[in-house]
Amino acid sequence: MAQNAPTNAQTTISPVDLQPVVQRIYPTTDALDATIARAAAAQKAWAAVPLAERIAIGQKFIEEFTVMGERVPAEITKQMGRPISQGPGEVRGFLERARYMLSIAESSLSDIPLENTDKPGFRRFIKRVPVGVVLVIAPWNFPYLTAINSVFPAIIAGNAVLLKPSPQTPLSAERFSLGLHRAGVPKDVVIPLHLSPELTTQAIQHPLVNFVSFTGSVVGGRTVEQAAVSAPGFKGVALELGGKDPAYVRADADLDYTAAELVDGAMFNSGQSCCAVERIYVHESVFDDFVSKCVEIVKKYKLGDPTRPEVTLGPVVSLASAERIRKQVADAVAAGAKALVPPELFRMAKPNTCYVAPQILVDVDHTMEIMMVDTPFESRSEEAFLKLEDQLECGTVFLNRCDYLDPALAWTGVKNSGRGISLSKFGYDQLTRAKNVHMKIKTT
Repeated sequence: MAQNAPTNAQTTISPVDLQPVVQRIYPTTDALDATIARAAAAQKAWAAVPLAERIAIGQKFIEEFTVMGERVPAEITKQMGRPISQGPGEVRGFLERARYMLSIAESSLSDIPLENTDKPGFRRFIKRVPVGVVLVIAPWNFPYLTAINSVFPAIIAGNAVLLKPSPQTPLSAERFSLGLHRAGVPKDVVIPLHLSPELTTQAIQHPLVNFVSFTGSVVGGRTVEQAAVSAPGFKGVALELGGKDPAYVRADADLDYTAAELVDGAMFNSGQSCCAVERIYVHESVFDDFVSKCVEIVKKYKLGDPTRPEVTLGPVVSLASAERIRKQVADAVAAGAKALVPPELFRMAKPNTCYVAPQILVDVDHTMEIMMVDTPFESRSEEAFLKLEDQLECGTVFLNRCDYLDPALAWTGVKNSGRGISLSKFGYDQLTRAKNVHMKIKTT
């Protein structure tokens, strides 16, 4: 929840206590143009640094952030409300992704030689060259985990990065950039930017910005794409947008394991994850038993002040989000759904606060806003899972787990969940372009 007062600044309001956390002043339009120009100039010199040296700097960054990361959980809790006990997990995931992307950098970015047996007298190879200046627009829900997906491989590949954080979590971009600077990345190669919507559009459309990586809502993604399309030239855009993730529980599922996994997949970070479980379809033969186990798990959650280590569920990010969730639940109940978790168990959940009681609904249908969209999975049968997986149009399918990104796998979407790829080798492909070198060798 960020409020703009004065109009040339953003103020981050903590959902924990609705008090201001930090304020940042926006640059002028001229200052933003000058910053982008500095980044473009610095990128040329950075791209000329040998890949081995960039990789060594990346390793130094991992060492720096391992120490810096100790302050991250408390900062995130204050800015967006996640329980402090869950903050170290984001730091661990951040470092895991950084280490993996660094481990495949050489193989992903090295030249690809072509055998010349079919064309004697020629030398041919394909290079991966940086796209230039990359604008990364990061969200608030996992500000480090989402930003690392694009920022780190972009830097290692030789790009410059303009990192615009959510106004809800502005300190994340500043700490991320500081770690890169301390490791040896030139200051103009990675620049944190706090921007209004109008300035963000200016940055997207700037002729020296070559690629835009956005993580956020479907509505936000459409706005970014429209801004990029209306800019002169052809600008690359990657959009990681919201999902509406279903789970299916088969008749042969281990219900104790499955209920615990899926409740955590739904409730972690107050459900504020792009791959959170939002709908669970259960085989009728185990429906009652499964639902009963889920209800008992949810009843044990501790909703409260997220700075307290025993709390397992904090506030959602804003009053607007809290009211929207409460309305969706109330509307569903009014339309015939049944709420199974007594709200009085969670006394912190009050109107005009960001604290929302966790809830399980049954007897829902697809006319209700809380459901929406038709069609992870739990099964003891890998064969059955693979048959079902083959019928699904989605970017990732899980078996016996959920809400985890393996950095070796491509994180990508279909339909309204977005387009483009981060993580894995393909994450480097997105942030570079192929350049062919074709030489005819003169013979004597």
